[in-house]
Amino acid sequence: MYAIIETGGRQYWVQPGETLRVEKLEVEPGKEISLPTLWAVGDAETGSTPAICRGGKVMAEVVRNLRGPRLIVFKRRTKKAYKKMHGHRQHLTEIRIKTIAVDGKPA
Repeated sequence: MYAIIETGGRQYWVQPGETLRVEKLEVEPGKEISLPTLWAVGDAETGSTPAICRGGKVMAEVVRNLRGPRLIVFKRRTKKAYKKMHGHRQHLTEIRIKTIAVDGKPA
């Protein structure tokens, strides 16, 4: 079973038992969250066409809150003696997908 969810402005293809990092969610580690399915829920083993499901829910557990790797933003203009360096670390939340429910029934 798989589902396509959206969180933090991005879409994710998820399966039960999978761990992924998403934009920071204001939830404490160890708590469960419910994410609505965005487009589809289907069966990956049979390769069947996914059914559009608006009432689906994905239950996930928050594993931890963390910061991503440091990214360097460097700007330079040739022959102008202009250099600018800036670093950035994104705040992330690591979640583990527990179950995918379709119309209130766990799949």
